[in-house]
Amino acid sequence: MAATIYDFEVEKADGTKQALSDYEGQVVLIVNTASKCGFANQFDGLQALYQEYQDKGFTVLGFPSDQFMNQEFNDIDETMDFCRRNYGVSFPMYAKVDVKGDNADPLFKYLTTETKGLLGGDVKWNFTKFLIGRDGRPVERYAPKTKPEKIRSDIKNQLSE
Repeated sequence: MAATIYDFEVEKADGTKQALSDYEGQVVLIVNTASKCGFANQFDGLQALYQEYQDKGFTVLGFPSDQFMNQEFNDIDETMDFCRRNYGVSFPMYAKVDVKGDNADPLFKYLTTETKGLLGGDVKWNFTKFLIGRDGRPVERYAPKTKPEKIRSDIKNQLSE
């Protein structure tokens, strides 16, 4: 079993692979996204956090998923265009993944295994968020309804450690 997110490689929107070890030492917020979800307006808050803290060692990683009521475009280029055009998203977005079930991406299997408790277990809906400390380990898991701005103080705490 993986020890940190740095043990994973993910697929970028263009189909190439990226090692998450590229983010070693940063505070990372991993989010499963869906363009047509009622929570899609959270892209604004995610982008604001990214812009505010990216120069301090923070990034947001978006992973589109279509597992909850088919709320994501079939074409990843359409997803990317939608996010840029409607929300100004400039943080890294990756290829569409499964975030639960037998075919769940290994990263999300790891994240859900490492974040037990009230919100533990499978991802239940779009815009579930996982805050990762500088050591590459999950620190906190946030419900889909948790607005990005409510996470600001936790991000600041992680950045100051």
